[in-house]
Amino acid sequence: MDLALQTLLDKQALYELSCRYMRGLDRTDAELLHSVFWEDAFCEYGFINSDAATFIEFAVTALTDHISNQHMIGNTLIEVEGDEAFGEVYFQAYHKVKAENGFEDLIVAGRYLDRYERRGEVWKMAYRSERVDWSRTMPTHDPYYEMMPDSLFGSRLDDAVYDRHARRKTAKVGSTSP
Repeated sequence: MDLALQTLLDKQALYELSCRYMRGLDRTDAELLHSVFWEDAFCEYGFINSDAATFIEFAVTALTDHISNQHMIGNTLIEVEGDEAFGEVYFQAYHKVKAENGFEDLIVAGRYLDRYERRGEVWKMAYRSERVDWSRTMPTHDPYYEMMPDSLFGSRLDDAVYDRHARRKTAKVGSTSP
């Protein structure tokens, strides 16, 4: 295969690792989080520096205590060097957390500095470091939740993203395509 085309395919596979990582955090899906890291991967976050398995246990426990989470990916620069690649992935993370007088929104923005390895034909993270560039905490103001109580909201492991069959609904109310 042409090297330029292979590099593009590699970069897409690496970008999708970050997408699955973000979904894993938001849905508190430990299995999905494990799937993006090699077993010997190292995670360096400052408040926890450990192997991936220990980090995942910590993250899932911490995020489960939040009311809701949403992690977003921004600018992503990936440089592929054979079976190794390096990435800088910008992120913003929104967390609704319990506070003394109700709830607070904690917003954290920064970058992941990654090293990826391809072993065989599979890319995974070998190293991930989170670098926080800024954060903000403010009282939660949720008029949408109050105005639209019947809206469909995101959740954890029972989130609609895991039910592909439900997305096969057709215009006939309640019916699904084969």
